[in-house]
Amino acid sequence: MACFLVPVTEAIVTTIATKIIEKREKEPESVSLSTGGESAETAVKIPFSRKLKWLNGLLWGGSALLAFEHVWHGEVVPWFPFLTAAADPADAAEMLHEMATAGVAMAAFVTVVWLVLLGVSRLIEKRADKETSSPAPSEG
Repeated sequence: MACFLVPVTEAIVTTIATKIIEKREKEPESVSLSTGGESAETAVKIPFSRKLKWLNGLLWGGSALLAFEHVWHGEVVPWFPFLTAAADPADAAEMLHEMATAGVAMAAFVTVVWLVLLGVSRLIEKRADKETSSPAPSEG
């Protein structure tokens, strides 16, 4: 009924947080990587604001699909009160229960997936740091 409102609310909060963090962040830190002394690549550490944008994309995309599904099934309408369940108090209680269970579960799941992405990203950054700090093998 209205479970998509929970991820939408989280997406709004994280979008605002992203804008604030972007203003406070400095230039991204860059690291040069060499591959056997032949060529050098420069890698930039991913700023947290960009990582937060990943979460925003997941939340906004999933919420849009859920909202479309609810419009498709006639649960969201273009006239007040917009949510068909909000017109009847008994249905409103069921709607709030669905938001508290399904909506929170979906938002939490998306956030956990994002946290896993952060972990993978951190491992890749650590590997790149390790490669730049260790001396290149010399030929001889």
